[in-house]
Amino acid sequence: MSKIVRVIQTAKDTTDRLTEKDPLIFLPDTSGVESELINIYDDLEYQEMEGFGGALTEASAVTIAKLSEAKQKEIINAYFEPEHGIGYTLCRSHIQSCDFSLGNYAYVEEGDAELRSFDISRDQESIIPLIKNAAAAVGEDFRLFSSPWSPPAFMKTNGQMNGGGALKPEYREAWANMFVKYIQAYAAEGIDIWAVSVQNEAKAVQIWDSCLYTAEEEKDFVRDYLGPALEQAGLAHVKVMIWDHNKERVYDRAKVAFEDQEASKYIWGICFHWYSGDHFEALSAVHDRFPDKKLFFSEGCQEGGVHLGSWNTGERYGHDIIGNLNNWMSSWTDWNIVLDEQGGPNHVGNYCDAPIIGDTKNDEIIFESSFYYIGHFSKYIRPGAKRIGHSKYTDKLETTAFRNPDGTIAVIVMNRTEQELPFTLRFRDSLAENMIPAHAIQTLLIK
Repeated sequence: MSKIVRVIQTAKDTTDRLTEKDPLIFLPDTSGVESELINIYDDLEYQEMEGFGGALTEASAVTIAKLSEAKQKEIINAYFEPEHGIGYTLCRSHIQSCDFSLGNYAYVEEGDAELRSFDISRDQESIIPLIKNAAAAVGEDFRLFSSPWSPPAFMKTNGQMNGGGALKPEYREAWANMFVKYIQAYAAEGIDIWAVSVQNEAKAVQIWDSCLYTAEEEKDFVRDYLGPALEQAGLAHVKVMIWDHNKERVYDRAKVAFEDQEASKYIWGICFHWYSGDHFEALSAVHDRFPDKKLFFSEGCQEGGVHLGSWNTGERYGHDIIGNLNNWMSSWTDWNIVLDEQGGPNHVGNYCDAPIIGDTKNDEIIFESSFYYIGHFSKYIRPGAKRIGHSKYTDKLETTAFRNPDGTIAVIVMNRTEQELPFTLRFRDSLAENMIPAHAIQTLLIK
């Protein structure tokens, strides 16, 4: 073990943004120090990380395309380059339109239950080029998962893609077959779909693209239609996830699906969002009851348009990521990787913030605090890393720890208080003293 601990820091009211600071020095633990410790227990292992990333939406793709070639390249490198960027490897996209599209669109013409008109040419305009650019920057570790916001309008009880509604029973087979055609069409473009979720926000009636499933309906759709359709098409390797909504009901939805063995055999894990609060314990409840199922954070963003310069947005990300990681989350994707100066485009005005804002009027890109906070995890907790044990002396600090495949241990420490706080890192009978500024996050690297 090296005697040096690398320190990477982002701090409010400073210029530190993923900035490497002076290293800490490990000294023998002979002093009997008991207070202000953060302990690392590297003989305790928990979940393995699949990766971190963000959503490649039509809104992101269109915004990026409006910027100069130099700015476009800067964005791709910032997100996907592992050394000079923050090392994203896992991305999400939408099957047909979502609210962060320029408008509603489906892959088939109205009434075409035979799917003869199936066509992804809309995706080929902007989304697929963005996905290919991201994949090229990442290399072989790139993974893409996709979620539908709504089936075509004619397949739904309300006759439109927006406003909720439900999938009509007579179209369940056709809708399952559309998943298959989507995966095959993307494969023909050279893009492998790693995973799908059944439905984005399966409980929400939204003014944008949305569709309702009860827990039983979702489970039955996977068991009787989607799972068999993927299997029959030779696509059983594509992972299937359920729920894709907030954490407050994640345990209830998991129980219904995973207690049905015929449905459960097709389901790799359960997706969740953050919009209803922390509910970290709910994730552990799912893991404790169903330890073979994966927990996947599939969406979160700061609502209410662009929040330029806000520090709270970064801290919101840091708090939620740490809480989720410490309760068995194994995959994480942000929402839109880039939005324009308004927080769109969004075809119903549901504007939000993003870690990078593209000022399309002035050809500038703005890095929000959330970009740097996310980077403290995504850049230093790599795919294949395993969470290890830790303890801390105060709830004023939020912490987690991982061992990477190369043996490097990454310890994340976040301070959301107004005071600088001391701590001593204790690892394998060695101590390293440190301070973390107010409103700051640090990644400590032990090799």
